[in-house]
Amino acid sequence: MVRSVTALKTLLVGVIGHVDHGKTALVRALTGVETDRLKEERTRGVSIVPGFALLNADPGEIDLVDLPGHERFVRAMISGATGMRSVLLAVDAHEGIKPQTVEHLEIARLIGVRRGVLALTKADLATPETLAARAAEIAAAALRAGIEAGPVIATSAVTGAGLGELSAALSALLAETEPGRDDGFPYLPVDRVFSRPGFGTVVTGTLRRGPLAVGNTVEIAPGGRTAVVRGLQIHGRPVERAEPGRRTAVALRGIDLDEIARGQALSLPGLLAPSSWLDVAITAATNVPEALAGGMRCRLLFGTTEAEARLRLLDRDVLEPGASTQAQVHLAEPVAVPAREPFVLRLDSPSVTLAGGRILDPASRRLRRHDPRVMADLAALAAGSAAQAITVRLGQLGAAGAPLIDLARISGVSPDRVRQILSDGGARGIGDRYVGAAAFEALRAGTLAALSHHHRDSPMDHGIALERLARTLALPEAVTGAVLRDLAAAGSVAQAGALWRRAEFDPARNESEAARRLEQIFRRAGLNPPDEADAVGRDVRRREALTYLVGSGTVIRAVDRVQRRAVLFHREAVAGAKTRLVEAFPEAKTPEAGFLAREAGATLGISRKFSIPLLEHLDATGFTRRAGDRRMIVSLEAGRAAPDQG
Repeated sequence: MVRSVTALKTLLVGVIGHVDHGKTALVRALTGVETDRLKEERTRGVSIVPGFALLNADPGEIDLVDLPGHERFVRAMISGATGMRSVLLAVDAHEGIKPQTVEHLEIARLIGVRRGVLALTKADLATPETLAARAAEIAAAALRAGIEAGPVIATSAVTGAGLGELSAALSALLAETEPGRDDGFPYLPVDRVFSRPGFGTVVTGTLRRGPLAVGNTVEIAPGGRTAVVRGLQIHGRPVERAEPGRRTAVALRGIDLDEIARGQALSLPGLLAPSSWLDVAITAATNVPEALAGGMRCRLLFGTTEAEARLRLLDRDVLEPGASTQAQVHLAEPVAVPAREPFVLRLDSPSVTLAGGRILDPASRRLRRHDPRVMADLAALAAGSAAQAITVRLGQLGAAGAPLIDLARISGVSPDRVRQILSDGGARGIGDRYVGAAAFEALRAGTLAALSHHHRDSPMDHGIALERLARTLALPEAVTGAVLRDLAAAGSVAQAGALWRRAEFDPARNESEAARRLEQIFRRAGLNPPDEADAVGRDVRRREALTYLVGSGTVIRAVDRVQRRAVLFHREAVAGAKTRLVEAFPEAKTPEAGFLAREAGATLGISRKFSIPLLEHLDATGFTRRAGDRRMIVSLEAGRAAPDQG
């Protein structure tokens, strides 16, 4: 039976400690699950890969991740650790704290784990005095690592001593833990790939950041292949939907076994983008032998991915042990990782953990060093929420804006949640991009200023065309148009035809004597107007006056498309021509009864030079309609209307 486990409260706990300190036996005693599943593990008695077991607790369920303790398998330990929210530290009561104990605690600190439970194992083999000394030692080590924990619990997987107390402490940890974060951005680093009869290709991993459901289309990153979720299981139970924070098996349809591997990850299509540059918040390990130098080569580990990397410090030359900053990591090959994902940096030789932290920008580029603005933006990303990350990115891009998917990547949340954040923050959608509220307000102010300058320089113009205004502002026409429409809705600008102006601007107040004289020339000329060049000449004021008259509709520019020339008619002449055509051709309602261009010219007493552009203007304004060589009068009432406004 397929069921949902969404109502359960859950917690992923990493079981950490030195090799042979009884982690696997402790998990088996608590849950009855043997986490050493590989033959080599059972033969050697050493965990090589993370093992997983389910512990039923009163408030819900706890996923225990048995992490390898041997120094040679620290990489495998990290692959399981980066998804954990709390730790169960296991220390042999006889041997006490060992090197891998310290390294495991340091890794937990570096990736931000702050809560846990402390257990002494094999307590049946130690004296009370030894147990007391070891308990103090463990508590001090956890405190140094910043792990908040209760009293150290002495346990024995052989006698069962302390197991009830340990189980209760883990249940209390679950009860006190806030619900896992659901960003709507599912991310499942793949740690196993296998084929199962009836299911096809199956991958397993710890699901984070968002749910997965049967039927979802997922992308395998890096690589870009897609597949469909055929089935889901959590600890062997089929479910329709898996919530973040759970160990999950995913059966995939549409992908072969050799097309996906450990180190890749599942997410929703488009959310993960391969990149060779990562911006990070980083803290150096406290026990590194020397400061970390900018430019040093290392290994980047996150999820189940391991990649060759180079550390690039931006505000200093070295990072002292225990110090924190924002920096960059440059990868030899692109990786795909979500924002805010924890990571660890290690050396191969000597094998040592160098630093850890969280990804800030998963798709960055080479940044300038010692740039205060760069460091301020990265600090804001490190300290802020998803909304703050979006604000930072929109502030960086200004009027250019950003596509929705880029904002989802920098914030690490789903596109739907990004839309809500953008709406709450007053950002504006322009085409396929979003512009931040501050940048959009600056665009509004700049547009109003540009209109004011145009009105000052061309006081008789009725406005400015969008294309020309966009060039003036050095903006795309789509952005300029969006700003103008917003200003028009607010009553700050007005549109007249294809021209835009400030709402309070009235070009009629600036009508000049030159405009009045020029109008009289065209009024007296009627349907035989002068050429534009003859009417204006080289007089700048007459050119401005003509622009004003055309903008106001007093003078109509009619175009002969064949001859590619324009003729200027006074609007009263055009209105008179309409009336005369209606009177001359009262039956011109069909093509058969329509009139020819030469007949119209004869009726109006003008040559083709004037009749053709006039008739094309009447066609364009809907007074007449051309059918072959003849024209119909579309509406007799149009001939009796008010003077043509062009």
